[in-house]
Amino acid sequence: MPWGTFSVVAADLAAGEWGGAVASRFLAVGSVVLFARAGVGAVATQSFINTDYGPQGLDLCAKDWTAQRALEALTSADEERGVRQAGIVDRAGTPANFTGSACVPWAGGATGQGFAVQGNMLAGPAVVSAMAEAMTKTSGSLARRMYAALVAGDRAGGDKRGRQAASILVCRDKGGYGGRNDRSLDLRVDDHPDPVTELGRLLDLHDLYLPPEGTLRAVPVDSRQAQQIQAWLSRLGYWQAPPDGQWTDALAARLYDYMFTENLELRGQEGPFVDRQVLDYLQRHAEALGDAPKRHAEA
Repeated sequence: MPWGTFSVVAADLAAGEWGGAVASRFLAVGSVVLFARAGVGAVATQSFINTDYGPQGLDLCAKDWTAQRALEALTSADEERGVRQAGIVDRAGTPANFTGSACVPWAGGATGQGFAVQGNMLAGPAVVSAMAEAMTKTSGSLARRMYAALVAGDRAGGDKRGRQAASILVCRDKGGYGGRNDRSLDLRVDDHPDPVTELGRLLDLHDLYLPPEGTLRAVPVDSRQAQQIQAWLSRLGYWQAPPDGQWTDALAARLYDYMFTENLELRGQEGPFVDRQVLDYLQRHAEALGDAPKRHAEA
């Protein structure tokens, strides 16, 4: 059975990021379409998906092959290339895509500086055109630009069978949890009536919990304010007060956990620093916080 899908692969060389985003009327589409490797490239493989295109394409890009050369090698060796569709950006951010002659219409793609967009079984060519325009005109992080492309494609008609799943992947050297891998962002909506909107909600939460570098607005908190915040959190039943002389690091850790529970921004830095949004929130809602139910933020 043919599968309709629209996707984008892109690179932000200044940020050292490569990734992709995809949406489709296909269960868990992100698990089979998107592949990326920091410093190497990104691949989207779709239509009658050949998942070998992902790792093999990245291996070729790792040899400093261009996206076009890698794509030609993949498709020329594939006897079923007529039903394949793929997009690649290489380590230099150069894009290329391929649409087989037997892909279900509407099918096609476009490329621009640092990105390739492609889709099959779409409502029409406006889907790809809208995605390319969004990639060109949207500012911000690579993730936000690719998400904007998904939104644009979805609004232009997307997969003509309907909606089901969406995903976004960004890779950066040591960008993963604890710096142990390169997956700085890997969000998936596997089955949802409005997956692109739901993916946006998850992206908002990701940027809240793990904000991009330089986006937090940390402000100093004096000892009185720190003790007041600690008192509010203790009244919530989260933690016991730390021993004398150790409240700075303990407060930062408590506020970090509190953010995960209450969806608030904050940052503990050297000394007691709290994001302005958190400080304002706690000051505005001091009385209400005192009556809140006991919660625990431990994973």
